[in-house]
Amino acid sequence: MAATNKHAVVLVSGGLDSATTLAMARAAGFICHAVSFDYGQRHRAELVAADRIARSLGAIEHRTMRIDFAGIGGSALTDQAIQVPEGQGGSGIPVTYVPARNTVFLSLALGWAEVLGCADIFIGVNAVDYSGYPDCRPEFVRAFEQLANLATKAGVEGTSQFKVHAPLIQMTKAQIINRGMELGVNYADTVSCYQADEQGRACGRCESCRLRREGFSAAGVDDPTHYQLPAN
Repeated sequence: MAATNKHAVVLVSGGLDSATTLAMARAAGFICHAVSFDYGQRHRAELVAADRIARSLGAIEHRTMRIDFAGIGGSALTDQAIQVPEGQGGSGIPVTYVPARNTVFLSLALGWAEVLGCADIFIGVNAVDYSGYPDCRPEFVRAFEQLANLATKAGVEGTSQFKVHAPLIQMTKAQIINRGMELGVNYADTVSCYQADEQGRACGRCESCRLRREGFSAAGVDDPTHYQLPAN
């Protein structure tokens, strides 16, 4: 994955994984263009975090694109009528799964990459310590990469051979955190919680909070997460 002055589009959500991915892309020598998505998510504090992360980790630009996933519904992250589950996740794909989210995100990142004339896209999906989302698996990443080279002018004409990098996909959360610490990621700047408040403070109860908290514990690193005050 070594590069010298090559440009890449990096998906930055504002969370722990995408911050580490951006840091890894930069460490590999890529000039990074960060992209985030305002898709109607209830945890909008992550968008503020994404901008903070993009600036602190040296992206040369950061764009936030708007998508109306709330118009589709079907997910606890976009439909206020569906409650975000708390505690240990159950079996099956949870209601926090957003239908087709990473497919759409990568499609927009691909379009921007083609306009920029770069062939590399980074996404911080993980298939080890994760909630079981189907669009976070290696099979999905490989399939999208194949699609990218079939569905674009650059791919058909051979001016670019697109590569989708998922450097975290086989790493544990603890390994991700340790790598990010080596690269200078300030995890206090990140927001992972599915129902963070307007100040970006985490609920401490949802699946994403659980995975994050267990990751810091396993890594032997103090958890810098800002948590909401308990109700009186």
